[in-house]
Amino acid sequence: MSNALVLAADTANAGASDPVLNMSIFGAFVIVTMIIVIRAGRNNKSANDFYAGGRSFSGTQNGMAIAGDYLSAASFLGITGAIALAGYDGFLYSIGFLVAWLVALLLVAELMRNTGKFTMADVLSFRLHQRPVRLAAAISTLVVCFFYLLAQMAGAGGLVSLLLGINDQLGQSLVVGVVGVLMVIYVLVGGMKGTTWVQIIKAALLIAGAGIMTIWVLALNGFDLSALLSKGVEVSQALEAPFDPLQPGLKYGKNPIDFISLSMALVLGTAGLPHVLMRFYTVPTAKEARKSVVWAIWLIGAFYLFTLVLGFGAMVLVGPAVIAAAPGAANSAAPLLAAALGGPVLLGIVSAIAFATILAVVAGLTITAATSFAHDIYANVIKRGEVRPNAEVKIARITIVVIGALAILGGIGVQGQNIAFLVALAFAVAASANLPTIIYSLYWRRFNTRGALWSMYGGLISSVVLIAFSPVVSGKVDPKTMELTASMIKGVDFHWFPLDNPGIVSIPLAFLLGIIGTYSGGKKENSWLAAEMEVRSLTGHGAEKEVHH
Repeated sequence: MSNALVLAADTANAGASDPVLNMSIFGAFVIVTMIIVIRAGRNNKSANDFYAGGRSFSGTQNGMAIAGDYLSAASFLGITGAIALAGYDGFLYSIGFLVAWLVALLLVAELMRNTGKFTMADVLSFRLHQRPVRLAAAISTLVVCFFYLLAQMAGAGGLVSLLLGINDQLGQSLVVGVVGVLMVIYVLVGGMKGTTWVQIIKAALLIAGAGIMTIWVLALNGFDLSALLSKGVEVSQALEAPFDPLQPGLKYGKNPIDFISLSMALVLGTAGLPHVLMRFYTVPTAKEARKSVVWAIWLIGAFYLFTLVLGFGAMVLVGPAVIAAAPGAANSAAPLLAAALGGPVLLGIVSAIAFATILAVVAGLTITAATSFAHDIYANVIKRGEVRPNAEVKIARITIVVIGALAILGGIGVQGQNIAFLVALAFAVAASANLPTIIYSLYWRRFNTRGALWSMYGGLISSVVLIAFSPVVSGKVDPKTMELTASMIKGVDFHWFPLDNPGIVSIPLAFLLGIIGTYSGGKKENSWLAAEMEVRSLTGHGAEKEVHH
């Protein structure tokens, strides 16, 4: 290891050994945001307030909140680490996530906002049989949110392990528990309004922090990106296992089909993510929804450009060997880069921002899952729409506590996994279970209830089963030790599906099942509702009246 890498490691360790400073900065963030959440939560008087923030946010505010929801720990910690360890192939995550946002914008965002009320199921059940379609959509929403929550919890454990020097399983488990409890408090007290303000603050901090670090890294290299990339090549070539970070194929060259599967999941998954789609119900008009999308694209696009500089900056200033050996492995690249640049203070600030990112995203996921259960399953399936608004919100609050407990248990089980990779699995489930039905509902008049159910359940079951029997869960060999230790369940091998990501199989299958189910389901149903949905989705006519009813 070169002297520069030793110095970076020592600096990082120095930062990590100052837990009082690190946690004080994070504690200040928690206190400030908790005050804001409590103030915002005072106005939660109805289901509309709790689920959609009273639709009181402007396009600019909602655009920042969307960026806050979308730029998760996977974006900041996972992608930076993937680039630092794999170069070109790691940056493909950034490209996939950004292109995915354009798919969501062009195909579904405004149309869903005009058609829906609180949840994705409102749209999918608009012209189909309400109860079975709502139930399927709610189950899908809960599964996608759970997968996404696992990724954020994995990031929380790795990050605080680095900050506090905790390497044992018990310590990491306690950290995940603390994150889960804080998340539950945020959502219980603040509802969507409080959660949105946390997202706005977190997005501003995250983009500003990443921007400052990007400028700092570029300044150290004479604001010459080519010089930074060249240094990255030199560092990676000097390793025991040298590689060229500018050449594609390091991570996916051995199995290009796996790369295609991952790409499909990333690009198509965003348009099916319930917690991102739900953001469009927090603005008062379709015009503000469009404005929020423009803001979100600029903010998200800028951030993903930052990740390239941050990833190569970590590769040069910290070194792949130091990152791989740190608690949290790849997820520690961004905090270690902060320590190498500005010592303990910058490490504390950046880690607090990353921790805030995790808290904000899990809060958004939790309220989405709780809304889906309370509004879709309880109010519209169990109670058949005959429910008092206060009772619905009460069920949502109980659901939040249950989801928090499940997220804590699941998060303990996925410690050490790359967050960006875990999020890609959530994207695969979303693209398989939700996207085909969303597209068909919005654009295909012939589509019917059987097609929706076959598509949703088929996509959901196939994606989850293929993940369960993939190398992600069991059977992956660590190339260093040649033992079965690189999967979630170590030491066993029951996998039979060869790919890490199921998208290439489950996504086309879900689209196909929607077609087969529709054409085997008899005549088209409720053609007048299909026509009404088309008019409403394209013009917004009628949507505002129903929203304020």
